[in-house]
Amino acid sequence: MAKLFGRSWTRQELTRHAGNPAQLGGVRLIELADGKARGVRAVEFETGGGLSFEVLVDRGMDIGACRYKGVAIGWMGNPGVVHPAYFEKEGLGWLRTFHGGLVTGCGMTTAGAPSVDEGEELGLHGRLSHTPASNVWADGIWRGDEYEMWVRGQMRETAVFGANLALTRRIWTQLGESRLFIRDVVVNEGMQTTPHMMLYHCNFGFPLLAEGAELVYRAGAVTPRDDVAKAGFDAHATYEAPIDGYAEQCFYYDMTADAQGYVTAVLANRAYDDGRGLGAYVRYRQAELPQFTQWKMVGAGTYVTGLEPANCKVEGRDKDRERGILQFLEPGEEREYMLEIGVLDGNAAIDERVAKMS
Repeated sequence: MAKLFGRSWTRQELTRHAGNPAQLGGVRLIELADGKARGVRAVEFETGGGLSFEVLVDRGMDIGACRYKGVAIGWMGNPGVVHPAYFEKEGLGWLRTFHGGLVTGCGMTTAGAPSVDEGEELGLHGRLSHTPASNVWADGIWRGDEYEMWVRGQMRETAVFGANLALTRRIWTQLGESRLFIRDVVVNEGMQTTPHMMLYHCNFGFPLLAEGAELVYRAGAVTPRDDVAKAGFDAHATYEAPIDGYAEQCFYYDMTADAQGYVTAVLANRAYDDGRGLGAYVRYRQAELPQFTQWKMVGAGTYVTGLEPANCKVEGRDKDRERGILQFLEPGEEREYMLEIGVLDGNAAIDERVAKMS
């Protein structure tokens, strides 16, 4: 049943009051028309339960802006939404068109820092986020007493004599919900074994991210990525107010999964709205995404944290190969990834979600 306006409703009850579901929430395809965003297709979701977000169809079906009851949940990078035609793939050029958003996809054959792997020069975080989707389908339908809204599309990373990976993504939510789901299926449709790296760059910003916010998790160990992060290790799970000249810090987590094999990480701001509290969580299957990186960037003007489930670390493909953790897809092999991202409205909701982690 759909939970709206303080109660649960059957389909019949709702349709008697609103014959068109779009009166309550829905999904629609639009096209951006200004500046460097011109021509980017997007799908807007509105659940009616306070959650609204956009899926950037021409940016690898990334999730862009995300709000809950009008409050920003995701972080917006300085470049904003940029058409993939402006993509600079070499080195750190990816950052010139990094929109941020709630989820930026990194992969499919490389993710993390620029590197040179077996003679191949690889840029930051790969091509996925700058690959337009094809065969896009956005729609909504009643399933019993629940109204589901979704968008589906496919991105392909391929070259003559090179890799041929296809990713089919489906993003969905339901009327009245404060959470969304992502299901990705990556298939190697080529004839050669291909390196495969996937990282989900889940980005949270102000006012959810603020001084005193805390990352809540279950992990066996936490390891700083480098000496810069090592210096901030004692405060890795808490967040400061914006700091001038702050250098980003990354931490690797050896997460502990629950009995169903899922990992949950919670960003909790218990002081939000005079102590009422606001939080968000990322939940994913550990079997396919065994790595987790926290990106802590509390710099003035670039104030963000990334919670990043992945099948790789973030130091580049060459480093993963050296460590012996680089993953591959054999011809015909496929891999499925599942993520859930939700908003926690108030400290009681935060406590309830955290209790489920134990």
